[in-house]
Amino acid sequence: MTFYKIAILAISSTLIVSCKPKFNVPESEQGNINVSNYVAIGSSMTAGYADGALSYDAQKNSYANLLSEQLKYIGANEFKIPFISINSIGIGNTNNAPSVLGNRTDCQGVVSLGPVKLATQGDLSVFSTNVYNSQGPFNNFGVPDIKVTDFSMNGYSNPFYQRMASSSTSSVLSDITAQNPTFFTMMLGLNDVLNYALKGAASESITPINGPVGIGFETSVNDIINKLTANGAKGAIANIPSIKTMAYFNTIAWNALKLDATNAEALTQFYSTLSPTVNFQEGNNGFIIADATQPFGYRQAVEGEFILLNIPLDSVKCNKMGSLVIIPDQYVLTLAEINTIENTINNYNTILQNIASAKGLAFVDINAFFSKMKTGFTYNGVTINANYVSGGAYSLDGLNLTPRGNALLANEFIKAINQMYQSSIPELVATKYPGVIFP
Repeated sequence: MTFYKIAILAISSTLIVSCKPKFNVPESEQGNINVSNYVAIGSSMTAGYADGALSYDAQKNSYANLLSEQLKYIGANEFKIPFISINSIGIGNTNNAPSVLGNRTDCQGVVSLGPVKLATQGDLSVFSTNVYNSQGPFNNFGVPDIKVTDFSMNGYSNPFYQRMASSSTSSVLSDITAQNPTFFTMMLGLNDVLNYALKGAASESITPINGPVGIGFETSVNDIINKLTANGAKGAIANIPSIKTMAYFNTIAWNALKLDATNAEALTQFYSTLSPTVNFQEGNNGFIIADATQPFGYRQAVEGEFILLNIPLDSVKCNKMGSLVIIPDQYVLTLAEINTIENTINNYNTILQNIASAKGLAFVDINAFFSKMKTGFTYNGVTINANYVSGGAYSLDGLNLTPRGNALLANEFIKAINQMYQSSIPELVATKYPGVIFP
């Protein structure tokens, strides 16, 4: 073959390779939004809180950070996060360390796999240094435990905020608006009712619907959105999930008091001398719970009531809690308390949806997404559900999500944004992210 023919073949091959079509590479279109300066507004999930604490890895895998990576396909710039040191174990809202899955021994000497704290306490140094000057200004305004009514509070004392605040007297909202965002996501309101639920409705209070900014839910949310959109920013507002969908409230069954025939008869005899009387049977029975509406302050739990995940299980197993010893109010949600919480969430969600509609913002139905997780579904051949530890969605605190759960949550935002703004942001492949990591 002559050099001329070889040269012609080489050129032809180059043309064939260069003209080879590319498959499965979706085009990313910006649509009618400008995401160049994206900020995320929210509480624990937005911050990346997981396994009972905030840590570097959890922050990296927040749905907000995962979403920001996808927004870069349509022009988003750097998404700054108030990172905890990569070498820190992190810290929770009671100065606790995060949990990992490990072997633990209960009061009966039984070894089983469950959540184990990484240390006796979290890294207290996290709260000793403000990182605004070294890392800020920030784009992730997820502040664990924050309520809607806290956003306009100058000098808000939450330590998670104080470590990222622009000054000791600033408010979260003033720091956000100083960023002049072009696009935002907001997932707020859960803590306005969740803190009440987590205390078994025994303390704390629910944010009322009405009242001025800083007191009422509706005016406070409107104030946040009005200030965010004042310069033309677009965004997406998420609603609030039902607590009925969360692993924290669904892991310990109301009737997990398992008795043999002898103990069932003995307990029935014991309570026959008290009021109200309680009947036990062989097999599963409702726990004995505190209820201030009853004459002697107790009764048997009924279907639909919640035993909270933080109940001291060793007291149940070895110290008769839930049978001879009444489960305190702080570990229980009754049907009436659940109804109050759910009605409040429904009212909050109506307000959030109305604001999104009035302002022409995308609306993300997180409530429906969490309900779908509770039922369970298959994603890329993998089963996802709300089962504690095994379901793949919830982290070990039973409230916040695993990296896989956060990727799925980020996709819900992407779907709503694409639909509202005619953009084509690619979704994450959620199975690339882990669920609970087993030892």
